[in-house]
Amino acid sequence: MPVSYFTKVVCLECQHEMPANPMLKACPVCGSGWLDARYDYDAVAKLWPAALAGRERSLWRYAELLPLGEPDPEISMGEGFTSLIRLYQLEQLYDHPHIYTKDERQGPTSSFKDRQAALAVTAMRRAGITECVLASTGNAAAAYAAYAARAGIKLWLFLTSLVPAEKMREAALYGAEVVKVSGTYDETKHVAAEFAARKGIHFDRGAKAIPGKESMKTLSYEIAEQLGLALHPAEPGHLAAPDWYIQAVSGGIGPLGVVKGFEELRRMGLINKVPKLGIIQAAGCAPMVQAHAAGLDKAQAVVPKTLITVLATGDPGYSYTLLHRAITAYGGAMIAVEDGITFQAMRTVASRAGFSVEPATAVAFAGLEKLLRDGTIAPGETVVVNCSGHTFPAESHILGDQYILNLELDQRGSRTTSSRQEEGLGAALERLDEQITTILVVDDTLNDRRLIRRLLQRYKQYRVFEAQNGVEALKMVREHRPDLVVADLTMPEMDGFSLLERLKSDPETAAIPVIVVSAKNLTDHDRQVLATHSESVWTKGNYDTRALIDHVVRTLGDTPLNLSAGQMRRLEELDEPGAQTKVSSSLDALRRPVVVIDDNPDDLRLMRRYLESTRKYRVIAADSGRAGLKAIYEHHPELIVLDLMMPDMDGFAVLESLRSNAELRDIPIIVISAKTLSPDEQQKLASGIHALLGKSSFERTQFLSIINDILN
Repeated sequence: MPVSYFTKVVCLECQHEMPANPMLKACPVCGSGWLDARYDYDAVAKLWPAALAGRERSLWRYAELLPLGEPDPEISMGEGFTSLIRLYQLEQLYDHPHIYTKDERQGPTSSFKDRQAALAVTAMRRAGITECVLASTGNAAAAYAAYAARAGIKLWLFLTSLVPAEKMREAALYGAEVVKVSGTYDETKHVAAEFAARKGIHFDRGAKAIPGKESMKTLSYEIAEQLGLALHPAEPGHLAAPDWYIQAVSGGIGPLGVVKGFEELRRMGLINKVPKLGIIQAAGCAPMVQAHAAGLDKAQAVVPKTLITVLATGDPGYSYTLLHRAITAYGGAMIAVEDGITFQAMRTVASRAGFSVEPATAVAFAGLEKLLRDGTIAPGETVVVNCSGHTFPAESHILGDQYILNLELDQRGSRTTSSRQEEGLGAALERLDEQITTILVVDDTLNDRRLIRRLLQRYKQYRVFEAQNGVEALKMVREHRPDLVVADLTMPEMDGFSLLERLKSDPETAAIPVIVVSAKNLTDHDRQVLATHSESVWTKGNYDTRALIDHVVRTLGDTPLNLSAGQMRRLEELDEPGAQTKVSSSLDALRRPVVVIDDNPDDLRLMRRYLESTRKYRVIAADSGRAGLKAIYEHHPELIVLDLMMPDMDGFAVLESLRSNAELRDIPIIVISAKTLSPDEQQKLASGIHALLGKSSFERTQFLSIINDILN
């Protein structure tokens, strides 16, 4: 088994040197979190590439240049060493030889983030960490959830509300605690860090953390081996670097690691160059591209407005600075592509090359086409594109949204002061504390356990699970680690006394408080056992509902609500938790979805009021072109109402994107605009819309009549 030649850690900002520890978090001199692992490269140069021959085909074959010398067999899933595939069909399409893709869809959870999760989770387990918090835009969530499950590490995942529900369900299926935050990714990351600090839980720092970047450089080693074999088949062990490495970027962890890997290979004399970098961003979230075009060493944060949610990092921080410097040193480009072009590329790669890829990969391929078309990539240059992941899976038939927690943040943007933002964050985290409080109700009588569950869920936002006997309860305790158990005594298979004994004899569950609610006639011995092992005993049919619920709340360390007797009665009288909401939601679902896109809030509000007043339509409002496209892709409406003059992406660009999509091009569109149209603009609209109305002469009756004619 090879060993690691990890020698030290260096701060990338002040160059201070530290001991070789993969779990270091910050430089003690300047406080920077940007740390870099260093190795004995001279010693490794004497071993590679000969020592690589015959080793296992995973990222662990490069152990000498990893901060962990060997994998944990209980965690590893053979991650890494994915195929490098030549795309002959795209070479013909673009008339450019030597286009390859690194097919990261072959990872255990179908994305390149499996590399990061494998090293990070292994490092956590070796450091004795049992609980972790991670903020993610999607792919890392699934990868970390899978590896944390194998390592027995409890994972808290904070995801923005824009992450597809399928991604959230996949992570929840692995057993992660999923918190959906109604904010941007940067806000979500801040909330996650605050939550980790409040709870004293390890917070994974992504690109800043040593395991993350070190895992990604294995892409370089693999590409060099595989490309060397492809270009020099008669020379075993020959390593080769491509002329270009292209990847779609959000936080930048992938290309940061790739650059480092190629730099290390060149330092050891195993290759003769570091590839040029093609950094591609979605146009609706392109802070790196904007800063690079202006020649800046730091990027200004932006508010993401893209449908490609896994690339929606508005503030790249020091990642941009490092990538900008790499392009300055080795060549390359940073460019942005519109979402509509991305979805065209997604179809092209599938239909021409047989690759079903996630939208983020399609961004990279759209960037490749642009770089080839404008001549940035010279004829004959070898190109490798990172195929970062597969189209996302769908577990909705296995797991609904019951395991996803919602965290609402103040959405007033710049009008909210920093102090108010902190107050809002504190209140949101307090709500989250309540939502993550977990109670298990154990009773073989369905109505009895449902009554307690419903009252607790209405009274507080607790998560309440049910078990019908002691055997089932023990399984759920191991799975959910509840904060409190409410248990009956008389149950089949395993009664309440046996359940109490099992819970209290296990050091991991002994501290869980148990409240007994039972109709059993207790003997003196029973009372003695319960006095030792339970918090309290309540007799079925002879307890005050309010008193029991308040007791549960106090036992959990919370404060009971100050409800009137009438309010409490209404809680008890509801047949089902959320019944009123469900009725409202059912009616809403019957209304026909209409997307209204207009950057003028007054006009947007007016359209919503007119449409909703008919009780026929459900309005999804969007205040920009990109937000409108996102809403259209998510809701697939029956009608679109579109303004033309918008700052980020005008109505003409929205129409062009819709026309290029076979699934969306037939949705009826009404354009309402104050713009005076040129003959050319009138021609553009002639074949793509159903009606054109002027804002100055807009009339409610005419508007609703046109809609009625279109949809009925």
